[in-house]
Amino acid sequence: MTCAIALAGCSSSPSPESASPPPAAEPPPRVESKLPEADPETGFTRIVSGAVDSVSSIPGSNSAQFAYRFKQIDPSSDRFTFQDREMSFYFRPTPGALHFQIENRQNRPVWIDWDRSNWFGTLGTDKVAHGTTRWSDRYGNQPPTQILGLQRYSDYVFPISSLVDPGGTDQQLHRTLFPEDQSAVQYVDRVFGVDLVFRIEDRYIPYSFRFRVASVVPR
Repeated sequence: MTCAIALAGCSSSPSPESASPPPAAEPPPRVESKLPEADPETGFTRIVSGAVDSVSSIPGSNSAQFAYRFKQIDPSSDRFTFQDREMSFYFRPTPGALHFQIENRQNRPVWIDWDRSNWFGTLGTDKVAHGTTRWSDRYGNQPPTQILGLQRYSDYVFPISSLVDPGGTDQQLHRTLFPEDQSAVQYVDRVFGVDLVFRIEDRYIPYSFRFRVASVVPR
């Protein structure tokens, strides 16, 4: 595990967001559309609104032609989990985004520092977008998210460069991580992941997670 105890020192931070359970309200509908030209790296242009997680055993959209099987490779885990004395993590990779749940195991608050966190993918590193990130946040600062002591927090992440202009609306439109059509087979063995940086008292601690596309099969 490339979990390092890092970056000492504490500087003043923006006002944190308070972590809270996912809203009970019905999630926004998926929006799918086409960009004028295909992305030169991925070759696909599927766009969704937000990142509604699937409750089925096979992650993906209802209209998917191909299904993905992912594997957590660093730190290795068959159950997509990791924990230490500070926190517990559970991940659920999907073609649309990387979903996760974090539990703060200590009785004091911690903060996810989104500006220090990074996405790792086929094009290298990128800034991280999460549930509240919008098109207007691409070049600005994102406030840290606070997780109170002994509480859980659920969210999802994807590369911020995948955001798409929502045309003046407040929707979070973005490209999916992987296509679900016949081009999906090209993505077997692709590695992706996230480096989440936490502020714990006066320390900044990065937690790195990597995943691999283990297989792609017709649905």
